[in-house]
Amino acid sequence: MYKSDTICAVATGLGRSAIGIIRVSGPEAIAIVDKVFVGKKHISEMKSFTASYGRICDGDKVLDEAIVLVMKGPKTYTTEDTVEIDLHGGPFALRRVMELLIASGVRVAEPGEFTKRAFLGGRIDMTEAEAVMDVINAETERSLSTSVNQLSGKLRDEVVSLREKILYHTAFIEAALDDPENYVLDQEYSETLEQETRALRDKIEKLLATSEEGRILREGIRTAIVGRPNVGKSSMLNMLLGEERAIVTEIEGTTRDTLEEYVNIGGALLRLIDTAGIRETDDRVEKIGVDKARDAIESADLILMLLDGTSNISQEDREIISGLSGKEVIVLINKSDISDSIIEEETLAQYLDEAEVKGFHIISTSAKTGQGMEELTTLIGGLFFSNDIDYNNQVYITRARHKNALTIAKDSLDKVLEGIEAGMGEDFLTIDLMAAYEALGDIIGETLQDDLADKIFSEFCMGK
Repeated sequence: MYKSDTICAVATGLGRSAIGIIRVSGPEAIAIVDKVFVGKKHISEMKSFTASYGRICDGDKVLDEAIVLVMKGPKTYTTEDTVEIDLHGGPFALRRVMELLIASGVRVAEPGEFTKRAFLGGRIDMTEAEAVMDVINAETERSLSTSVNQLSGKLRDEVVSLREKILYHTAFIEAALDDPENYVLDQEYSETLEQETRALRDKIEKLLATSEEGRILREGIRTAIVGRPNVGKSSMLNMLLGEERAIVTEIEGTTRDTLEEYVNIGGALLRLIDTAGIRETDDRVEKIGVDKARDAIESADLILMLLDGTSNISQEDREIISGLSGKEVIVLINKSDISDSIIEEETLAQYLDEAEVKGFHIISTSAKTGQGMEELTTLIGGLFFSNDIDYNNQVYITRARHKNALTIAKDSLDKVLEGIEAGMGEDFLTIDLMAAYEALGDIIGETLQDDLADKIFSEFCMGK
């Protein structure tokens, strides 16, 4: 239905606000809005990127005052004729104007359809389209900078450069096979191909090396708060969130399921997962919560393990520590507001070493007074982000889709290098060169399948 119909959607958030915006785009956008807008002149007579004040009317009935902004394609967000109608932000008024537009021949846009039309119209590539939603969802300075970076086309430029070099060698080999008199596949060319293929492979490896930090920038640090029952996990969650989100009681086993919340701590987005106290139990419901806690540990990027500083390390504590192998762990010795910790940190460090955790840090904290929170904030930022990196200019791989495509491209170039080393004919090498070329094309949407493109845009919000 692309380019064959005109779409509309409310582009501002739900609920009451000072201003509400309806976006209309398509071949009949100007003509249809012209029918319902009464101003000093018809909007069909207005110049592109000009605004006019008037009223939206259903026959003789005025629905609302409005300012309309006319933008004529192809130099618009969607590359189509577009009209934005600025109204008062009451939900009922917006709904009435939407009903009027629909009755006039406009279709309600699907989620992400405006950006999809921008992609299909060739104004943006798929990485820029995805970055639109990432900018909207950004919750930290770092993630916003990275998303704006991608929106400006920096990842696209990297991918296009890689594809151009691969295509050059594919085309040269094909030309040499068809016209060996003018294009020679000699030892010198073979060495050049090997050298440049290795350079391309290395560049892709550098991009892949950013994927883990890129994922964290976009999705947040998966952080599991763990410990035995009643050590203050839910109180710690509430302290980090700055609100009473989790139920806190002195009864052991109160938390029986995982509770997830996002919070920006020192510029780092944490996806906090409050877990049930881990212990052996005969209670079926509590056991499900304990199993979910162990699953949370398995998938976490960071473990915040709480210990009760008013008591020695228990057997239950040691069993939890033994399950943290390979994880980044921050041990929070809680309840420091009650008394000095009686836990011996040397003994604790020994237990952590024996568990072969990836790395650990120990902080004395109080979930009641906030003691240790500043130290925790500084530590988390240092563990996951490099302070010397300019996030406005560094290209990060933030999506699994991009990572998978780059991995396929790297593996294909590895096969090219293996083929060169084995003395394989150049015509066979072009198969793997083209595989790398097409995999990279998936990233920017050049070779992306329609159903995957539809899935990507379906995750967008309405009006975008």
